Amino acid sequence: MSADFDLLIIGGGINGCGIARDAAGRGYSVALCEMDDLASGTSSGSTKLIHGGLRYLEYYEFRLVQKALSEREVLWANAPHIIWPLRFVLPHHKGLRPAWLLRLGLFLYDHIGGREKLPATKTLDLRTAAVGKPLKEQFLKGFEYSDCWVNDSRLVVLNASDAAARGALIETRTKCISAVHQQGTWHITTENQVTKEKKTRTARLIVNAAGPWVDEVLGTSVNVGNAHNVRLVQGSHIVVPCIFEHDRCYIFQNKDDRIIFAIPYEQDYTLIGTTDQDYEGDPAKVTISDAEISYLCNAASEYFRNPVVETDVIWTYSAVRPLFDDGASKAQEATREYVLRWQEETDNALLLNIFGGKITTYRHLAEDALEMIERNLGARNPAWTKDAPLPGGDFPMEGFPALLAETRKKYPFLEARQTTRLVRAYGTRVFTLLGDAASRDDLGVDFGAGLSEREVRYLMTAEWALTAEDVLWRRSKLGIEATPEQINALNDWMKSQSGSVSRSASA
Repeated sequence: MSADFDLLIIGGGINGCGIARDAAGRGYSVALCEMDDLASGTSSGSTKLIHGGLRYLEYYEFRLVQKALSEREVLWANAPHIIWPLRFVLPHHKGLRPAWLLRLGLFLYDHIGGREKLPATKTLDLRTAAVGKPLKEQFLKGFEYSDCWVNDSRLVVLNASDAAARGALIETRTKCISAVHQQGTWHITTENQVTKEKKTRTARLIVNAAGPWVDEVLGTSVNVGNAHNVRLVQGSHIVVPCIFEHDRCYIFQNKDDRIIFAIPYEQDYTLIGTTDQDYEGDPAKVTISDAEISYLCNAASEYFRNPVVETDVIWTYSAVRPLFDDGASKAQEATREYVLRWQEETDNALLLNIFGGKITTYRHLAEDALEMIERNLGARNPAWTKDAPLPGGDFPMEGFPALLAETRKKYPFLEARQTTRLVRAYGTRVFTLLGDAASRDDLGVDFGAGLSEREVRYLMTAEWALTAEDVLWRRSKLGIEATPEQINALNDWMKSQSGSVSRSASA
């Protein structure tokens, strides 16, 4: 019996979309179903970093750190509009790790990952360096090293967009409710969560990339019993008005051996996070606790001259990380390494489970998954994603200023801040989005916060956006600035257009 697809992927986070893109580019027929919006779970709740994970060296995760470090410049080259270098300032805290240990760790960090373009670590005198001014006087010495920033939810969407352009079927708001294996073929029934329409499709292989719901898919959809493979760990972040004016970030050690970051965010804010604590319950309902807010404020206030207090917090977000359950005693000690494993209880049916992982290593994970898939479905085209730009990323790694200047020249009626945001979000596809617009009036309805009708139409046709939440919190972060009235107006407009706007995979 022939199947509709070679593989069907459950889960529209970074791992699912990364595998869909890689597989479609190798010539496999691919379908992906996501029960909510793309990146609506863990993949939009990260600290927004492409990094090796300096602190993982303490847990002897050398292989993980090396793998992640080697991906930084690969991903930067693939998507220089949504990924760019950052410099991190690590103050030496006399009551915690000794300076020589920090320098040794940073020496390893500089040299085990194939760094070529990112600057090396340097020692700082915080008494004279500009980055020392926001810090308390007791911090005299520090180190500055490199990692990268990423717009995490857009990374997911761009992978899905490229997968669709290569032939993959991407269905959002579509939940897998059952998967039955018969005569070498999976029969997968899905239900659209908006229309309640049910469909049954067939596939030779299933990839379970449901993130925090990976065990639930096994237990309810595939019906293999009470599965327990992942440890759910909650990570929360707070956003406060800008604490410092420079473009550096901070990484702070805490007395409980955890670390937090303080990062410039969306031009006017500072992002502080993250926490690490075990989580029980529905991952879709995770929210920051009062204790987490206090923890992050106190941890930041340990270092900054001006204390960070709860009343400074203007936005928070939380997500649940589905870490492979390795039996670690503390949440922060649980491995961030991914595990790919065939499901054994399915009578030789091909069901590949994805456990754990980091957003930094998603492309590497996809390649490893494709190696396993090839051994069962047969090889098609070779690995290809290492040197392939994501949509909008077809310009030089360090070419953002030139692209921004070109966009400002072509669309001089845009405000400088708006132009920067659009080029950061869409890269070279900003010209597809804006098209022949010659004035603000050509952009249609103004929804506020720099969001236009033309951009929303693009997001609905090219990026699966259905609601104001999709647009304001995952395709962008304009929700921080939008008023309740603007949000309601956007939702009403999108609902009124839902029947007339259709998705185009080639947008």
